Amino acid sequence: MKKSRIPEGKSFVIKELIAPFFDVNWHFHSEYQLFIVLKGTGTRFIGDHMQSFKEGDMVLTGPDLPHLWKNDKVYQNPENKLGVHGIVIYFPDNFLNNSVFQLVEFESIAKMLKKSIRGIEIMGRTNLQVKEMMVDLLKLKGGVSLIHLLKILQTIADSTDCKLIADATYINTNKESEKDRMGHVYEYVMQNFQGKVSLEEAAQISNLSVSAFSRFFKSRVNKSFSDFLTEVRISHACKLLHETDLNISEISYDCGFFTLSNFNKLFKERVKLTPVQYRKEFLLTFGAN
Repeated sequence: MKKSRIPEGKSFVIKELIAPFFDVNWHFHSEYQLFIVLKGTGTRFIGDHMQSFKEGDMVLTGPDLPHLWKNDKVYQNPENKLGVHGIVIYFPDNFLNNSVFQLVEFESIAKMLKKSIRGIEIMGRTNLQVKEMMVDLLKLKGGVSLIHLLKILQTIADSTDCKLIADATYINTNKESEKDRMGHVYEYVMQNFQGKVSLEEAAQISNLSVSAFSRFFKSRVNKSFSDFLTEVRISHACKLLHETDLNISEISYDCGFFTLSNFNKLFKERVKLTPVQYRKEFLLTFGAN
């Protein structure tokens, strides 16, 4: 039987995370999880979706939705003295003994929790509001803490600052025993995407033939391995376009694309803008900080 993250007799658990980097294991569990990044950057994987994350990233994941907040490589070197900070709340899938799903008063929370099987990203003013509430909840005990958690959930349920993350067709077909296999594949890609990544090596890491691995990966991530790899590279390119003054060919090379024309083509296909247009739009929207 799987061990719960919530001690017996408690309705939920809240933890403050202060560490060199976030949990490196791609995983899923039976509890709901509300997580905010207070410090740290990297790439997050939720279901079949991936994107970069930074301070302020807030996500509610439903039961058994796979997730991973993978910090950038620089966090692995202690000499960089970077470190991460976050707050996580776990509450069970039978929260309040299912009354959430039965009582009229809890209807909006119940609907929101049902949607969280795809993962919910919380943005805008709601993000700031909930962040403060999560910080306050760290200090509360007893019945007051449970009332405060319900207020947090009600705030998210009432908000229009939320978007669903995983695709509507996404279903977690991973078995508990396959967590390591998928975790090793993600690790391999994230460590090597700036250079050569091969389908053969990914299959080897998974102890599968190339054709079996291709089927396995696609059935679990909703996309082919090469599409996934391109997404990781394009996501990194977007980050470099925001955060650095590198020119386009330097960015292309740094993201593991060996020809500039291929980079430009794939970037435009996925982002619907050229890298130059994307950088311009970003600067116009957010200003050159």
